[in-house]
Amino acid sequence: MTRDQILLMLIPLAYLCGSIPFGLIVGKARGIDPRTAGSGNIGATNLGRLLGPKFFAVVFILDLLKGALPTLAAGAAIGFHIDDWQTGLLWMFVAAVAVIGHIFSVFLKFKGGKGVATSAGVVLGVFPYFTFAAIAALAVFYLVFRLTRYISVGSMVGASSFPAAYIAIGVGLGRWHISGPQFPLLCFAILFPLLLIFKHRTNIARLRAGTELRYSPKTTCASK
Repeated sequence: MTRDQILLMLIPLAYLCGSIPFGLIVGKARGIDPRTAGSGNIGATNLGRLLGPKFFAVVFILDLLKGALPTLAAGAAIGFHIDDWQTGLLWMFVAAVAVIGHIFSVFLKFKGGKGVATSAGVVLGVFPYFTFAAIAALAVFYLVFRLTRYISVGSMVGASSFPAAYIAIGVGLGRWHISGPQFPLLCFAILFPLLLIFKHRTNIARLRAGTELRYSPKTTCASK
């Protein structure tokens, strides 16, 4: 089996892995359906509000891993090295469908979460090309969240900083040519933050209206 065949095989597996609704599983194990409680979202933020910070951490890590593991498996299949455009494109397909699985889960009638944790896992898993930029973006997310107490704002600002960090590391340090065989990675780095911001459009509306809630564990949120 060639490496491209392995990557093609991993695409549907990555989608199924991304589709696993860990937030719903953890919530129901504690007697709560996050789809009908709090903000109605199955992500870590809503679970943290409903059940406390420990459950935020559990769901965040599980959602992160379901993006990271298939992406790392694809990277391992190609030796974590991109030497042609097609290989980079297939690796990005594996990464993308893991996030798409979370947002449009086959197990939830193609509904799901906003994809922040799963996207974080994906970009950490594209080693080494995205990993250090992802760490920088996560640091930005944490800093903005600590300053504002809005997870939505931290997520959007952190995601927006990722393409700049990737370009700065790739070009500034001269480690690779992002417009060559890694061009599909550049497209991914730009497009997926836009998708995450689009998924936060209701949060943007609430921020503009002054009704977005700051993060507070075990504080039920009535808005969606």
